[in-house]
Amino acid sequence: MKSPAQRLTAALLAFTLAAPLFTLGCQTVREGYYNAWENYGGYAKRERLVDDVKDARNAQEKAKEQFVSALEQFKEVANFDGGNLERVYNKLNKELERSEGRAETVHEQIQQVKNVSKALFEEWKGEIELLKDDPSIQQQSQKLYDQTLASYNELVGKMDAAADKMGPVLTKFRSRVLFLKHNLNAQAIASLKGTEVELSEEIDALITDMEASIAEADAFISEMQG
Repeated sequence: MKSPAQRLTAALLAFTLAAPLFTLGCQTVREGYYNAWENYGGYAKRERLVDDVKDARNAQEKAKEQFVSALEQFKEVANFDGGNLERVYNKLNKELERSEGRAETVHEQIQQVKNVSKALFEEWKGEIELLKDDPSIQQQSQKLYDQTLASYNELVGKMDAAADKMGPVLTKFRSRVLFLKHNLNAQAIASLKGTEVELSEEIDALITDMEASIAEADAFISEMQG
């Protein structure tokens, strides 16, 4: 007898092979993927959404730490005095690349949350319609649906707000790194002094939004698991 993990693997493999045969678009393929998880692995959309929210929360936590690290490195460069200028640039450029990578992961994880939640809420809404013969139960299910959807919308709103703030910060950080690349000399570094204050204020605001989003994710996870 196959284990749940083996049944899940077989189901996903079967779906992967059959997916190209679907002709109703990406939505059908996506729903089929989630149904394969749920029907054969016992991995419900609700559980998958919770896991994806956890992944998005963790991605934001890592991005937050990386932005703080990048700012610290920039401050060191702004106060640089002598030494190997190219080494300083390379160090700062690596921090920029890490920050961009973390930001991209955050956006990807948020999109994953949105994809799963769309399938979850569409299925839930359809099932509520099936309860029309029992108005009392239907009303209770609708109320729970509305509450969960409201919590989810607030969560995604905060996630998007925090993610959107990463772009402008990265743009300014990138422009300063490129400036160093094009003007690799002590005068170029000296001209950056003071600009770290502006970056620091923007990153502080970004961190505040990220922490609010992370807290909202924790609350949503607790609500869904409860």
